[in-house]
Formats: sequence, C-alpha cells, structure tokens
Amino acid sequence: MITGRCACNKVCYEYRGKPLFQVICCCEDCQRASGSSHVPVMGANKAEFTVQGSTKTHISFGGSGKRAVRHFCPDCGSLLFGTPEAADEMVTIYAGSLDNKEIFSPTSVIFSRSKVHWEVFHSGINQFDSLPDG
Repeated sequence: MITGRCACNKVCYEYRGKPLFQVICCCEDCQRASGSSHVPVMGANKAEFTVQGSTKTHISFGGSGKRAVRHFCPDCGSLLFGTPEAADEMVTIYAGSLDNKEIFSPTSVIFSRSKVHWEVFHSGINQFDSLPDG
C-alpha cells in the first residue's frame, strides 16, 4: 500500500494499486503550483485511491485544454494530488507528499522543453518535450 499526507497531518491518502507511471513534470503549470522547477508525479488508479480529510482545490488548464484540478491541504497548503479531467480514471500523486519517498523512481521527464536551464537530470531518464505518445 502507498500512503501519503500533508505537512500538518490533517489530510492523508492511501493507494492500494501499483503506480501507473512515475515521471518528473517540468511544465510551467507544475512549476508555478509547486514553487519549484518541477513536480515528481506518480499515476494512480482512482478506484484504488482513498482520502481522509478535506482538501481545497485549484483549477488550471492542462496541455489537453481540459481542467487540471490540484488538491491541497486547506490548513498547511501542502500540494497532495491531482485529478485531471483528461484522464477521469486517474489520480496524480505528488511524490513530495508520499510517506515513503524511496518508492518513487521516475522513468521519464515530461515537458522538458520548459525545464529551467540549470536543471540536470540523470542520463538514464528519458526526456520528452511534451507528453510522450502512447
């Protein structure tokens, strides 16, 4: 089981499946939402994902033109997970909220065209200018 929580422990989640993907997203929306150069993201099947506690949301529009809904703790502001309209069956878990960060092992960098000039990723990680095909 994969678990995570916010900084003040008022919102926590569990995921009972295996990660659908593990990527580092460098899109400008993720940069602004995180206040960092990228967001490490793990894909999860929504049917196997549960949340305890209430979140607040912020809505932006992703590359698909559909809404990207980010969920965060209303008290401490921790960014926890997303529910993208482009993939209704999926939740995107932000790896910084994981209880065990060792389980996150990215295979790709997406939206590398937007990465900051000083960011360098391991040569073994695939890099894609946008979303990879398929």
